[in-house]
Amino acid sequence: MDFMSAREAADKWGISQRRVAVLCSENRISNAVMLGNMWVIPVTAKKPVDARSIRYTKNDERKIKPFIKWAGGKSQLLNDIRAKYPEKIEKYCEPFVGGGAILLDVLANNQPKEVLINDINAELVNTYSQIKNSVDDLIEMLSEMQESFWKKNEIDRKVMYLSNRERFNDLKVNGDGQINLEKAALFIFLNKTCFNGLYRVNRKGLFNVPMGAYKNPPICDAENLRLISGLLKNVQIKCGDYSECADFIDENTFVYIDPPYRPITETASFTSYSENEFGDKQQVELCKFVDRISTKGAKIVVSNSDPKNSDENDSFFDDLYSNYTIMRVSAKRMINSKSTGRGNINELLICNY
Repeated sequence: MDFMSAREAADKWGISQRRVAVLCSENRISNAVMLGNMWVIPVTAKKPVDARSIRYTKNDERKIKPFIKWAGGKSQLLNDIRAKYPEKIEKYCEPFVGGGAILLDVLANNQPKEVLINDINAELVNTYSQIKNSVDDLIEMLSEMQESFWKKNEIDRKVMYLSNRERFNDLKVNGDGQINLEKAALFIFLNKTCFNGLYRVNRKGLFNVPMGAYKNPPICDAENLRLISGLLKNVQIKCGDYSECADFIDENTFVYIDPPYRPITETASFTSYSENEFGDKQQVELCKFVDRISTKGAKIVVSNSDPKNSDENDSFFDDLYSNYTIMRVSAKRMINSKSTGRGNINELLICNY
């Protein structure tokens, strides 16, 4: 069997060499093989049909999932939260979108006409925007990173990880603040390769999580990213304080609020997901925001930790949200520096209807 290089295939098919590499890594070119650091392709191979416009529909059997692992992600509580959805969702708002497990479920199964998502983490918001607007370019960049990372030994992987972490921090601190494709790719790369998928910054705002130990982490899930891009097509994406969502919210809006959790122990607050702290004072202010949008007629569900996990006499949220319905649900705490610190705990779902 005769072969041609990725460059030759690119010239033959009228696409970029990077795009050819992506198609090879997605196993969409039969009998393409990696030799050294390059792809070789049968000369008889035909250009694959462009599937970059794939869109998710309710009847699609493919499973859609968050594109990152996020502390406090709600995938495991999806059924409990889904049980609280209004019968019909015309407008939807998430002031703290995070990993977006609930967002994706609402978009895929309810098709609201208007959607606003927000988060104070600028790098996270940038990544959502890039997935929405430039998913093909993002996939190409991630595919190259995955291909390079998978081929390296442990020592070289660490060198690549630290180099990418330094580059991400440079873009984060010294960039002009505008949407940045490379920064989004690095954000996903670091999330998939760092310890426990944790996002943590120091007081200078620098991402400082060490590399994790994974055999071949899925850095580029092209199909899932395209599905998410399709769902985000008509979604408004904002970066700022949650209170800025108030004008969007009205009596037709379902609001899911998943703020930074109140630590359940004195030593649990070892992470910071942005440079902005969220203590008890901020929890009280958030409750006032919930009161305010509740008077508009919005249907609201709030998540938070249950202080009674560590102190049965701690009624902070029971007192704070005494005018609302509070339900305790079981969740497994996954992100902890010690395996003994992971296990089933209660979390709170607070509802105004």
